[in-house]
Amino acid sequence: MKELFEKKQDWTNEEIMGIEYSMLKGLIGCRTVEAVESAMTYASYLNFTGITNGNYPVFLNILTVRNHHVIDALLGTRDPFLFMSSIQPNHFIVATCFSILTKYRKGEIYPKTLGIILGVFQAAYNSPLDGYKIHAPSVADVNALGKHLNEEKGQDDLLNRSILDILDKLSSLEGQNIDEDMEDLAVHAHNIRNNFFDSTKRLVDVIPEVLLRTELNLDLDVQPRKRASLSEAEKGAPVETVAKAPRAAAKKQ
Repeated sequence: MKELFEKKQDWTNEEIMGIEYSMLKGLIGCRTVEAVESAMTYASYLNFTGITNGNYPVFLNILTVRNHHVIDALLGTRDPFLFMSSIQPNHFIVATCFSILTKYRKGEIYPKTLGIILGVFQAAYNSPLDGYKIHAPSVADVNALGKHLNEEKGQDDLLNRSILDILDKLSSLEGQNIDEDMEDLAVHAHNIRNNFFDSTKRLVDVIPEVLLRTELNLDLDVQPRKRASLSEAEKGAPVETVAKAPRAAAKKQ
């Protein structure tokens, strides 16, 4: 029995890193007030360090967070469309951005998150053929992009206009005679764009209806507690009064 209590548990670096990663996943899950506040602090730190070729996968991971307070902390005062402009688009970045659009349902994605992703696509497909070589979108990818068009706002909406411009770039690949997949992609991008502009047609005619369904009962973001300004704290306001805020129901992922 004595030997049992004296036995030491050895932990490898990989096991410790696994525990840290598991806790970080819980943090960016943003299911509790404490997790949201911690994720906001983490995102603010990333904003402070800046995005580089050595850390951009971490920034992409934050884009999957379904809490607008965290995205705001990541962006700071930067323009969403230019947030990743210092990084040259590559296959991993573009493919990840398409996967994020696929993950979000229509009307669910935070506009600033969508702006960041569209900024990546604008840079990648500014030269459509070069962009296709970086990442060849599938028809499913184009559907994931097109489903986020808002037919009620029209083409003057910034996000709508950006999506339409990207679809226009992709549709210009038609007739390149490189491969059938490129031709199918270009034709489909053209059809989505055309149906948006044509008042007699609808997106549902070219994009599967299941992708265009909106979730009416989306869970609200978990809210962080209200923070006191430095001047209020210096006046000696009670901590309970300064920090207290109602807790929102935990957001399901």
